[in-house]
Amino acid sequence: MAVLEVRDVTKRFSAHGGVLAVDHIDFTTEDGEFLVLLGPSGCGKTTLLRMIAGLEQPSSGEIYIGGDPMTGLPPRLRKIAMVFQTYALYPHKSIRDNIDFPLRAERLDKQERRTKVEWAAGLLGIGHLLGRKPRELSGGERQRVALARALVRAPTVFLLDEPLSNLDAKLRTSAREELKDFHRRVGTTTVYVTHDQVEAMGMGHRIAVLSEGRLRQLATPEQIYHHPADTFVATFVGSPPMNLVTRSDHLLGFRPERFLPRVAVPQRPGDLVTPFEVQLVENLGAERHLVGVAPQLGDQVRIRSVLPSTVDTGVQAGERHEFVVRAADLRYFDADTGLRTEARRESVRGASR
Repeated sequence: MAVLEVRDVTKRFSAHGGVLAVDHIDFTTEDGEFLVLLGPSGCGKTTLLRMIAGLEQPSSGEIYIGGDPMTGLPPRLRKIAMVFQTYALYPHKSIRDNIDFPLRAERLDKQERRTKVEWAAGLLGIGHLLGRKPRELSGGERQRVALARALVRAPTVFLLDEPLSNLDAKLRTSAREELKDFHRRVGTTTVYVTHDQVEAMGMGHRIAVLSEGRLRQLATPEQIYHHPADTFVATFVGSPPMNLVTRSDHLLGFRPERFLPRVAVPQRPGDLVTPFEVQLVENLGAERHLVGVAPQLGDQVRIRSVLPSTVDTGVQAGERHEFVVRAADLRYFDADTGLRTEARRESVRGASR
């Protein structure tokens, strides 16, 4: 295991008109941490991962692994192992030979290679597949082969680039569980790239949210969700995203599941209370999503509420009800910069229907 340090790293691709892909990113992992790089396509997360791996060189800044500088070192000298989105397995080789490939490159003797391959395959539950070819395996099994091939190198840092994106929804759920269990057992520092917030929230010890090449926030999943650093994080993380409305010189934010009918919430001083005109109700199994407008918060802004299906509030489309957000659940952002600011005293009250 090792600590990964990314110190003020910038990457500019001059061949593409001087595109700034990574903009002065700075962070340090914990030893053995599972860190997720989360952001939309084109935000710089894969470029950052490739620089950590040595597949790209920073335009400026430094990268350290275990306290050792990595700048200029080729990937094979960095003690890292990378699992790609496509897994990059050799289709003509057996599973044993795929896992064995990096060990052959290190010129280890046959018995040592065999011992390491069978250990890694056993750890990942694919020992019975060693004689097969990749085309004979399911997507989840191929993922485990890719992990085993990375594991035999005994890396100090694992780098995973959207390894679940090619799996169907059901398989992604089980694969997430397997990856978490795998990390728990091996304890190796891991950097995991994804655009999927469910993966990020469910797997990461901490999440680094990126946008336009910049690090917007680095925090635990709970902090990212409940205390977003800016309006980008507030609206990118969460489904539905955080409600944002303009209030004179600032933006007011609150999560849809915290926007509740007044009849279901005992009122307290400082709570936001407003009429809510429900335009649409979506029944989604465990939840009901309400979409509408709160005139006192702005007629042009659609507001969303998420209610448990087990709670019958009697709210239907076409009706107007008073809704409440507890004072502790209100978040405030600067209208110009989008950055979170200190709490303010809100006084928004509407007449009962």
